[in-house]
Amino acid sequence: MASYTHAKDEHLKRLRRIEGQIRGLQRMVEDDKYCIDILTQVSAATRALQSFSLGLLDEHLAGCVVDAAQKGGPEAEEKVREASEAIARLVRS
Repeated sequence: MASYTHAKDEHLKRLRRIEGQIRGLQRMVEDDKYCIDILTQVSAATRALQSFSLGLLDEHLAGCVVDAAQKGGPEAEEKVREASEAIARLVRS
């Protein structure tokens, strides 16, 4: 079971809001809105995705990684490596 399962509905709700933001960006471009206004909305959508990602990462660390660490062995090492790589990807984005 995924560590976010308990909050799945909340996560889907947030993702739908972000999807709405992206559709709003498409409409802004279609309607030839001012560039700065579009960039402002891009920034808001980017922050929303980053916030979602950090929340999901936090749940992964508190759930999947902690569980694997308690069990020890290769699975623990793998989960820590995966988490480190995910953090690196988030930092680069």
